[in-house]
Amino acid sequence: MQNLTDIAIFVKVVELSSFTAAAEALDMSQPVVSKAVTRLEEKLGARLLNRTTRRLSLTEAGSELYGRSVRALAEIENAELEVARFQTEPRGLLRVSAPMSFSILHLGPTIQSFLTRFPGVTLELSLDDRQVDLVEEGFDVAVRIGRLQDSNLIARKISPCRQVLCASPAYLAERGEPEQPEDLLEHRCILYSLLSAPREWRLTGPDGELHTVPINGSMQSNNGLVNRAAALAGGGIVLLPTFYLGEQLRSGALRPVLCKFKPQELAVYAVYPERRNLMPKVRSFVDFLATTFGPEPPWEQGWTLPE
Repeated sequence: MQNLTDIAIFVKVVELSSFTAAAEALDMSQPVVSKAVTRLEEKLGARLLNRTTRRLSLTEAGSELYGRSVRALAEIENAELEVARFQTEPRGLLRVSAPMSFSILHLGPTIQSFLTRFPGVTLELSLDDRQVDLVEEGFDVAVRIGRLQDSNLIARKISPCRQVLCASPAYLAERGEPEQPEDLLEHRCILYSLLSAPREWRLTGPDGELHTVPINGSMQSNNGLVNRAAALAGGGIVLLPTFYLGEQLRSGALRPVLCKFKPQELAVYAVYPERRNLMPKVRSFVDFLATTFGPEPPWEQGWTLPE
């Protein structure tokens, strides 16, 4: 760093053709400026300036150093400006991890409006239903759906994410509609294998009592879109977050059941490693998510869960 400072002083002396003028411009004393140039010459083992009482002139070595140093200092200044811009406006590569189905249904169709609003940002979206390690895997932010566990990450709630038990009208016409959670034992249920307990559903009744019901079914998968398709085809009762179901519930293609018994409510969160010195690209993306999907989720517009 001392060498870089001495070079910057040397360049200023050459530009102003004066040790005194350079000292004034740099707010230094003239001896400090002169000592910096001398130290640089001793370091390089070459005279850089010819000094006379009337003028300064560059030696051949000084001319070579000056030309290269001017370009290098300009690059450093440009780099500093770019870094400053990263702190004041959204720009650069933004790496986002998000759940597969939510991204296909909702995030993907909206992402271009974010990129249009912030043209300096380049987005890398990684779709994965597992919970990635943001720091270890180099992600700036993750979209997560569920109930968050305590961690060192900062989490911002984007919107509620209710869950619904539902089935196709054809299935309900064939098998009847359950009236109590225990009736699910007599129904075909479509299982989501990524749940911690995929073969039981927990429902809270109108009196606050928790019902933990074991469920049976000949179909399970690790993807909600597949499970929704199976339910639409009459495969049985499915438990899904409403972000899968807005269109189907509005049209009646799927009908909610056991409406007085509530599955655990989840939420959509944006999580990121730290709040201090939060990059504008991350802040703008999290704000975009909150504006686009909250406070009430758009997939529930035009439909309310019957009481």
